[in-house]
Amino acid sequence: MTKEAAKSEIQKLTEELNRHNHAYYSLSKPEISDNEFDLLLKELEVLEQKFPELASPNSPTQRVGGEITREFRQVTHQYPMLSLSNTYSIEEVKEWETRIHKLIGEEVEYVCEIKFDGVAIGLTYQNGILIQAVTRGDGVQGDDVTENVKTVHNIPLQLKGDGYPVSFEIRGEIFMPHTSFNRLNKMRLEESEEPFANPRNAASGSLKMQNSAEVAKRRLNCFFYYLPGTDLPFKTHYDSLQAARSWGFQISGYIAKCSTIHEIFDFVHEIDQLRKGLPFDIDGAVIKVNDLRQQEILGSTAKSPRWAIAYKFKAEQAETRLNSVDFQVGRTGAVTPVANLEPVLLAGTVVRRASLHNADIIAALDIRIGDTVYVEKGGEIIPKITGVKMEGRLPDSMPVTFLQFCPECRTALIRSEGESAWYCPNREGCPPQIKGRIEHFISRKAMNIDTLGEGKISILYDHGLVRNMADLYDLKQEDLLGLEKVYQDPDTGKERKMSFKEKSATNILSGIQLSRSVPFDRVLYALGIRFVGETVARKLAYRFHSIEAIRNADIDTLIDVEEIGDKIAESVVDYFLQPENMKLIGRLQVAGLNFSLNPDTIINKGTELEGKSIVVSGVFQLYSRDEMKRMVEAHGGKNTGSISSKTTFVLTGENMGPAKKKKAESLQIPLISETDFLQMVNEK
Repeated sequence: MTKEAAKSEIQKLTEELNRHNHAYYSLSKPEISDNEFDLLLKELEVLEQKFPELASPNSPTQRVGGEITREFRQVTHQYPMLSLSNTYSIEEVKEWETRIHKLIGEEVEYVCEIKFDGVAIGLTYQNGILIQAVTRGDGVQGDDVTENVKTVHNIPLQLKGDGYPVSFEIRGEIFMPHTSFNRLNKMRLEESEEPFANPRNAASGSLKMQNSAEVAKRRLNCFFYYLPGTDLPFKTHYDSLQAARSWGFQISGYIAKCSTIHEIFDFVHEIDQLRKGLPFDIDGAVIKVNDLRQQEILGSTAKSPRWAIAYKFKAEQAETRLNSVDFQVGRTGAVTPVANLEPVLLAGTVVRRASLHNADIIAALDIRIGDTVYVEKGGEIIPKITGVKMEGRLPDSMPVTFLQFCPECRTALIRSEGESAWYCPNREGCPPQIKGRIEHFISRKAMNIDTLGEGKISILYDHGLVRNMADLYDLKQEDLLGLEKVYQDPDTGKERKMSFKEKSATNILSGIQLSRSVPFDRVLYALGIRFVGETVARKLAYRFHSIEAIRNADIDTLIDVEEIGDKIAESVVDYFLQPENMKLIGRLQVAGLNFSLNPDTIINKGTELEGKSIVVSGVFQLYSRDEMKRMVEAHGGKNTGSISSKTTFVLTGENMGPAKKKKAESLQIPLISETDFLQMVNEK
């Protein structure tokens, strides 16, 4: 076959396979059998192997994956991926709708949609070709998971039809259907692996796997619901979704235009009735202003758009019997009571355990072994007990009492004034605390050693190979080979075995080696300093630049850092006063971890904006809006999402929202142009 003939045949097969993919996954109307589809795919694969220069990165053959990703690249969103304001109250939806009318001052039409319980994703298309897929991340930047997303069959790699913008982004929700979830958990149990708690966790974990061929086996799905941007050829949100549907995107059929609050509630109630029969999880309904011009006028806060709200369905409830109560010790030493229940079906899964939170909750519920209890699962991995059914309580039953001694190391528990939790103070000798700190250290948002996990850390600890985080960096291949552990599955009660073979040992050591390149702010978070979460760790790292500078800072200096109060400052100072912590940091430094910022990432340039609250609005000539916001922080200023009497000035670009401009003028807040701002902070 000539190259020209091959090119023509590859194009023909690609178009035919894309059409069948769309018919099967998006329309649920397959036109050919699976075997016929596989034969066509094989034919295309053979041609691409023979003529590799003709193979497209968006070929249907890429759906099976194969790309190995060692680390997901961080990408800044062109438009921040904001979260929706949530409510469980019909009254709050009414108040939101009334507020919208007051702000707009004209007729408003709404679009109601279902709220998928999955993982948010933003896809960018250039000339109809998928070029990038990015997770929500922290809303400002997320992970590039393009190769994994290509394996989701109902996501178009190449758009069909015409009329789509040359370059645009579309957002949706990747989820795992119930059939895929049940199949996956069955396979994991057969392979002695921990089952996923729910489809959302399974989808999230699948999307971040390093091998896209493995992601392809998970059979994920995706619905799309939003096109961000100001240069779109539409006047309404509804029209943009209908256009996206014609380009090949899967848009939910559960969507309605509504003009009144009564029509909105009719939609919400209908979806609430239907949700139990859906083949995927949803957790509410979303109400959006339909007119894109009105959306622009309403704008957004720092966290969420004002033109949309999510109504969350109330958690499902079930009745079951309380058989016993266990007490678990976490990495901070907090002791948490967990109820063991008679198995009961709740929200699509069998529930055997539920949280009792703390001693005060147990006392308030007056809960007793043998009681019939009410259990809810409101988006939590571990459901919670919300009440006791007093009818049928045994006359000789005794209240559940909280422990006085640690269930693991028998140390007397303590409770600090003003706190609800009881703690085991034996930080260096209590096994679950030690293992918990190591598990936090290796977690994705910390050192991201995803080749390890809770079960494997337990094996290493039980065999005396690790007693703290630094011990991980001393592990060798021969230490790991042949290690195994038999344990009892807490959910099923069955015995399972976990063991280390050559491949898993190699992967573990490779993951540990890669963690040496993790940046300082994440290393600081990984140390597990009490009250120091991701955001605080980032603030400390970018303010002080090194672990030595943080260690030498006093409480007053720490409190000067934005978002850090007395409690956090005292915790940080106390951490560095403990000799064992300093010894640990010393060993980690010898292991090659980053305990100072890379000079290229130090963006603090001055204090010209110290103490000033600034709103950034509009489109700028020289920088993106996000870059302008980072520049504000780099010069000591504070970004705020909405204008108030406390706003120092508004940094304005083109197309600033008229409502914001009007409010700034009414409060006599100065409007500063891009040029004036750059001069103010001495930026060239």
